[in-house]
Amino acid sequence: MTKAELVSAIANRTGIEKVTVLNTIETFMEVMKDTMSSGENVYLRGFGSFILKRRAEKIGRNITKNTSIKIPAHYIPAFKPAKPFSSQVKNKVKA
Repeated sequence: MTKAELVSAIANRTGIEKVTVLNTIETFMEVMKDTMSSGENVYLRGFGSFILKRRAEKIGRNITKNTSIKIPAHYIPAFKPAKPFSSQVKNKVKA
């Protein structure tokens, strides 16, 4: 599902104008990025947690130049779904 499809689905279910829904989603994403960039996790009860995972420093290889490079420790965003959300997806999606 794309952002445009998400906006359409929410607008159809709620009766709110698409422009308002789009602005709300854009603002939500900005707040999420700002919050996580400042080092905080975001918890949405019943849906899941957007958390920061620390990646340790490691040595990487550039195989074309046959050199080693040091990759510094860093953080990456990750999503951990809530149990009700995970079980709903497991029960609905058929492989």
